[in-house]
Amino acid sequence: MISPQLAAEIRRLFEIEGWRRNTIARHLGVHHGTVTRVLAREGLGPPQPRRRASMLDPYLPFVREIFERYPELPASVLWEMVTKRGYPGGSDHFRHRIALLGLRPRKAPEAFFALRTLPGEQAQVDWAHFGSHKVQGGERRLYAFVMVLSYSRALFFRFFYDARLPSFLSGHVGAFSVFGGCARCLLYDNLKSVVIERQGSAIRFHPRILELADYYGFDPRPVAPRRGNEKGRVERAIGYLRKSFFPLRRVEQAYLEERSHLLKLPPEPFPCHERVGREAHRTPYVAFDANRYSIPCDRVARPLEVAADPDRVRVFDRHELIAEHTRSWDRGQVIEEPEHTEELRRTKRKARRHRQQDRLLRAVPLAEKLLAALAERQRRLASSVSRLLELLDEAGPVELEAAIEEALECGSPHPETVRLILDRRRHKRGLRPALPIHLPTEAKIPDLTVRPHLLTDYDPSDKEETDS
Repeated sequence: MISPQLAAEIRRLFEIEGWRRNTIARHLGVHHGTVTRVLAREGLGPPQPRRRASMLDPYLPFVREIFERYPELPASVLWEMVTKRGYPGGSDHFRHRIALLGLRPRKAPEAFFALRTLPGEQAQVDWAHFGSHKVQGGERRLYAFVMVLSYSRALFFRFFYDARLPSFLSGHVGAFSVFGGCARCLLYDNLKSVVIERQGSAIRFHPRILELADYYGFDPRPVAPRRGNEKGRVERAIGYLRKSFFPLRRVEQAYLEERSHLLKLPPEPFPCHERVGREAHRTPYVAFDANRYSIPCDRVARPLEVAADPDRVRVFDRHELIAEHTRSWDRGQVIEEPEHTEELRRTKRKARRHRQQDRLLRAVPLAEKLLAALAERQRRLASSVSRLLELLDEAGPVELEAAIEEALECGSPHPETVRLILDRRRHKRGLRPALPIHLPTEAKIPDLTVRPHLLTDYDPSDKEETDS
């Protein structure tokens, strides 16, 4: 919108001084389309195009006739019609020429009443999209929840990474808290978060919006379809929000006047969390909104429920709260509670020991007697099982069972006794004892460089035998 003074100056320069439209736009610092619209309102019409031969000229009578019969017909459909009749031009050139010649009849501008509201009577609500925002693991869309008090134009906005219903409800709760009250009527666009279905004046509201309205006592009211002018305050607020904020001093004075007229808030805010069913299959994590959150390891393989708001993610097993995390708005992250993972480690260590013992007893059942004798002597079973498994891999189950039987008979139930018996049995058969190779656990074997030594310092073995 331009001021009446600027519009008058445009008309004066055009009619009195005889300036061209582009000259007026350049010297007044406005767009040439603005100059054209101001002059068109005064009946001066758009600038006349230079008349020159055009490939569209033979089809102009047909185009005018079609527009008179079907004034709302899209230019793309009309282009297809004239193409079938021999028009050789492209669709872009055709639409440009139609707009330039002003062939389509235009509707008369519609007048609107100025909307006036009483203090505390109405607020307007909408979402605004602000592109994408980089987060760890990718990007998320950025939205602003906007609420404007219609009387004072006091503005509340809060940014969210989604425009889903829990964020929409949370925006309401935050706005009511900041305003210190709630307007009697909240005006919405026909958002899916508000209106599920609409047939004329018959409206089916979202159940959660009705719960919110009943909780705070306001009247939810969607505007009529294609009637954005009815919520122009929030639309203009979004425009100001994109460029600059309101001059807060004047707004604050009106807001202080309006605050006392707002409805009082309940003692507790409305619960606006999102609840979804989830199940942890084999790992102690539940997936929610592109991230994974840990749970106790004894709660896997059962149906769970996730309750999430913009700040927290809570996991319930029936009505029992089993995990609570700070919500992450990044993507692909794993959010862990140390107690959950430590409990899993302890459980896995016990399970690993049981698996090792089961393997030993399946291969050599007689080993159970040896382990029972070790337990009576207060020996550590875990290390004994690991050592016996090493001997099992070296000697095999038959030899190990014979060695364990001999160790029990001689009254020395110990893995080292079993090893000595195995070595002696190998020696009797003329075999060398097995030599275990222990590699450093922390060394990076692929990075080691081995330098070969010269063998000239050593005497050949045949020379030693000759000298001896």
